[in-house]
Amino acid sequence: MIRAAASALALILAATPVVAQTTGPQGAVQMRPAAAADPVLASILTDYEAYLRRVDPISAGMEGDREALSRLPDPSREAELRNGAELEGFTQRLSAIDAAGLSDADRLNHAFLTYVIRRSLDRIPLDTGRLDAFSSEGGPGQTFGYLASVTRIATRADAEAWIARLEAAPAYYAAVLDHARRGLESGLVQPRPSVENALSLIEPEAALTPEIDPLLAPFERLPASIPETEQAALRERAARAVAEGIMPQRREWARFLREDYLPRAPEELGLVHRPGGRDLYAYLVRSFTTTDMTPDDVHALGQAEVARIRARMDQEMAAAGWQGDFASFLQHLRTDPQFYAQTREDLLEKASEMAKRADDGLPALFGTLPRLPYGVRPVPADIEANYTTGRYFPGSIENGVAGGYMVNTARLDQRPLYELPALTLHEAVPGHHLQIALQQEAGEQPYYRRTVDVTAFTEGWGLYAEYLGEEMEFYRTPEERFGRLSYEMWRACRLVADTGIHWLGWDIEQARACFRDNSALAPHNIETELQRYISWPGQATAYKIGEIRLRENRERAEAALGDAFDVRDFHDALLVDGPLPMDLLDQRMAAWIAERQADAR
Repeated sequence: MIRAAASALALILAATPVVAQTTGPQGAVQMRPAAAADPVLASILTDYEAYLRRVDPISAGMEGDREALSRLPDPSREAELRNGAELEGFTQRLSAIDAAGLSDADRLNHAFLTYVIRRSLDRIPLDTGRLDAFSSEGGPGQTFGYLASVTRIATRADAEAWIARLEAAPAYYAAVLDHARRGLESGLVQPRPSVENALSLIEPEAALTPEIDPLLAPFERLPASIPETEQAALRERAARAVAEGIMPQRREWARFLREDYLPRAPEELGLVHRPGGRDLYAYLVRSFTTTDMTPDDVHALGQAEVARIRARMDQEMAAAGWQGDFASFLQHLRTDPQFYAQTREDLLEKASEMAKRADDGLPALFGTLPRLPYGVRPVPADIEANYTTGRYFPGSIENGVAGGYMVNTARLDQRPLYELPALTLHEAVPGHHLQIALQQEAGEQPYYRRTVDVTAFTEGWGLYAEYLGEEMEFYRTPEERFGRLSYEMWRACRLVADTGIHWLGWDIEQARACFRDNSALAPHNIETELQRYISWPGQATAYKIGEIRLRENRERAEAALGDAFDVRDFHDALLVDGPLPMDLLDQRMAAWIAERQADAR
């Protein structure tokens, strides 16, 4: 999984994608004409880039836009409605183009941009900000914590930019708080367990002091080019922005959740119990999976995948020499000390060794590798309690920030080592880091392709990367291979549990049963994940559906090309130009297969 505060960022990024650019002498981005043969389409792509840079300065800043680093998005409902009018204009301009007359590359960009904008417009009437304002992993504070972690101050301008973001933060907090209030008034609310989890993060945040505030961490090491007196003044301004602007907002968030929201938060978990919840959930499934699958389709697929994976797990259990039944093997894996690190440092060291071993296997599978490196880091202590086992933080080569493979080092008795190889392959390489860094470096693609969020592709690729570990001979024991299958089962159970909660009205025990009875996931991990699915409906359905489509495309390519199939070329064709929705991905790969067949004649 990627990003640090994904549900909060969803207010501005979920419906907003991620053009080629050059950087001028003062660090301002100089936009150049979009890469399109058709001049009308090129004009639309250029105008859409300008729109995205304005409404999503977070992505623009990560792309090296120095001016954007001083701004925050406007997450308000009023801004969303204003943006809708602009998006309608783009739709009209795109529909006026005869796509049949475009080149193959232009036709793909026309179809993809049409899809992206339509997805954004479909979301606006649903007013999803009411639900996205916070999740079990916190609220806007966690978004700012993530931004601080990827902010590097190398110049005075960088320091001024981060201070400007801190000074703009109160308006951001207030807009997101308004979403939560409107959700409470309309009945589109998070359930009580999600509120309690959010409070467990937000209340300690409200008690932070400037000495330990993570938002001031970028000022700990300022460049020597800034005189000491100016460094002190910058730190003072930043501390004042936090103390006078952000701290009151944090306290109000904690008070609001505790006194206003929690007493009215329902016990019933799923969207099916909320006004308009069924329509919203059906949209979210379509959006996250980029398919027309219904929640019932997804549920049935999950049940079939659970049965298929269980058969494979039985084989690995036998290979491990286990004489008992499946349940006793799960108990063995969950409780035997040999499968657990004894210290936080030991867990990080093991993850780091695996990450370098994964690096070693990349050239055999990929013809193109990213320039941006990544590091192995612990999940920050202030959010680790309710955080997932691991995650990926995108970096920025323009801003001098490496990607981050984040490993949760809390609750060591709940972080089994037999799962660590699959986690490493998913979050680091060949998973999220490789795919996202290549997407960021796709300089020949229009800007929106560089930062677009296609969850089914991105998370499907992460799961496919776990499968690639078998080709890399990465899994060294039956237990590690079982751990890989347990992770795949985790994603199959997501299809069952997410739809069960939000479409069929399941309680948490019904959802828990699939993970507990069919996977070796640690109990704490199961509970953390369940809370994420409850508060972030639909997102968990994307992983398995995306992975299945990626593997189907590979199977078609292998069957069609035979001895001419080159896995390095295949992976480059999938990754180098960035992700695509599933139908467009199928079309793109079918064209690639046809090209390779023609070359082989």
